[in-house]
Amino acid sequence: MKTVCLSVAVATLVTAAPAFAQMTKTITGETKTVTTTVEAIDHGRRVVTAKKPDGTYEDFYVPPSFKRFDTLKIGDKVTAKYYENIVLQLKAAGAPNVDKGSAAVTPSAGAKGATAAHQRTITATITAIDPKVPSITFSGPNDWKYSTKVEDKAALAKVKVGDKVDITWTDALILSLEDAK
Repeated sequence: MKTVCLSVAVATLVTAAPAFAQMTKTITGETKTVTTTVEAIDHGRRVVTAKKPDGTYEDFYVPPSFKRFDTLKIGDKVTAKYYENIVLQLKAAGAPNVDKGSAAVTPSAGAKGATAAHQRTITATITAIDPKVPSITFSGPNDWKYSTKVEDKAALAKVKVGDKVDITWTDALILSLEDAK
């Protein structure tokens, strides 16, 4: 989901480049709900392997603040409602780079669930622009790299290699547990 949202955000950001230093754009994602089945639990690493409706498996780290981890059993159903948005902000020349993240888990009162939220902000640098495709490539901290097509060639011409963008991803995940049947 991040890839799709970031692609749309880049297209929007590039279109708005003339107001360079003041431009901030929020790209709101979709809310999705999925129910998975607990297939394996690694108590030592606090990792749950869940089978998704499409038959694929995914491992999830469960933070210590989620107190119901020790009550999970194989076969339990975990329903998750997922939401994400992305905010892009063009940086003024000389502004300091950003690389920070935060996370929190809030248990649901009297229910078998919790809300988990995560936010990550990085400063990415435009490292390549290909007006023929047209596409743009970013790089950021920890060897992060991302390339995407941009629909408007004229808008792509308004940014240049070396320009910096702060990208903030915010994820919220609402989990509820159902006992195995």
